[in-house]
Amino acid sequence: MASITLNHLVKKYGDGFPAVNDVSIDIADGEFIILVGPSGCGKSTLLRMIVGLEDITDGDLLINGTRVNDKAPRDRNLAMVFQNYALYPHLTVYENIAFPLRLAKGKHSDEEVDRLVTEAAATLELTDHLQRKPANLSGGQRQRVAMGRAIVRQADAFLFDEPLSNLDAKLRGQMRSEISQMQRRLGVTSVYVTHDQTEAMTLGDRVAVLKKGELQQIASPRELYEQPRNLFVAGFIGSPSMNFLPATIEGGVLRTALGDIAIPAEKAAKAAGKKVVLVGVRPEFFEDAKLVEESKRGHGSTFRATLSHTEWLGNEQYGYINFDPAPEVRELLNNLAKDMDADELRPQVVVTLDAASRIRGGREAEIWLDTRKLHLFDPETGVNLTRDEAAGAALTEEANQERAEEIANAQGDGHSTASGFASSNTGGGAPAGASAGGSSRGGATAAGGKHTS
Repeated sequence: MASITLNHLVKKYGDGFPAVNDVSIDIADGEFIILVGPSGCGKSTLLRMIVGLEDITDGDLLINGTRVNDKAPRDRNLAMVFQNYALYPHLTVYENIAFPLRLAKGKHSDEEVDRLVTEAAATLELTDHLQRKPANLSGGQRQRVAMGRAIVRQADAFLFDEPLSNLDAKLRGQMRSEISQMQRRLGVTSVYVTHDQTEAMTLGDRVAVLKKGELQQIASPRELYEQPRNLFVAGFIGSPSMNFLPATIEGGVLRTALGDIAIPAEKAAKAAGKKVVLVGVRPEFFEDAKLVEESKRGHGSTFRATLSHTEWLGNEQYGYINFDPAPEVRELLNNLAKDMDADELRPQVVVTLDAASRIRGGREAEIWLDTRKLHLFDPETGVNLTRDEAAGAALTEEANQERAEEIANAQGDGHSTASGFASSNTGGGAPAGASAGGSSRGGATAAGGKHTS
């Protein structure tokens, strides 16, 4: 297994444009890191730099402490799983999995090849399909074969380049679960590229969010969600997206298009000196005021608004409230939408309502907002003025402990792989370098700023 260190990596092409700009990340032995961001953010380029398919313009790449900038891909002992499977159609599943072993002529005996292939097939539930050809397999089974080929190499790390993009939604959900369980059982260092935030949030120990080649924040999924460092991370992570509402501050009150919202004194203090802010609120922090428990009503603020329409989903429903922003705010929202590879951020607030709520579109209703959980962003720099560093670090530390327990259970519950695939990270502790908030190199920058160690 391996630790991987990205030390101020830069990738520039012929026109001088930095596709990857000063990215530094410490990936611990056995850690599962996700690289996520919109199209063109540099995530796939960064993965190709790690495996050796792209030259490094500046900075250092270390594997187990050894600089590998000038090493060929075959000398880095990394296994890559591609989006298009890259299987040989004329070979059986058995021979596809065995191919990298056959390629290393004379290194593996026939008995060893058979053992490694059989063990990998058992791990991936492919034992009954070993004599079939790829054309006779489902998309999910083909992806498992590609993963099996990576497993038998006994590589130091697995690199996944959007491996589930070609699968339908139901199969993607199934494969996410299988990849997660496999990584826990094997304990192998893994770097996974995706544009799908659902994959990012469900798979990774830590998630690195990229924008235009620059690292915005790296943290546990929960820290990204609850304590985003800047406007881009807050808007990119979460579905439905975080709501952004322009406001002026007067004392401890936000003047917004939806009315006046009283906020806790500590949040108002962090935004002191700012005349205009963007209020960030996730949809689930709103509720139908009629259904709010009295015990928590005092922790929020209520306002009246007319919903344009509602969407009932069975277990919950969404309500939509339109507002008319100032021209400069509309431009800011449009620019943020472009950064996130979206068509536009409409000037509306999405609220999550209980399925029992009788609020309907076209009616005025009283909405309650949990003001403890809102964020205030500087509209000029994008920085989250109200981010709680200690709370964010605690969330990541908690995630590390939970992950360590999951790994220990996965490797000791009878589903562990045979000795050929045993993990070197069997102590059950949290992956080194994945401490609270990540290492100092795994911290995040302010919006648009370069990441430094």
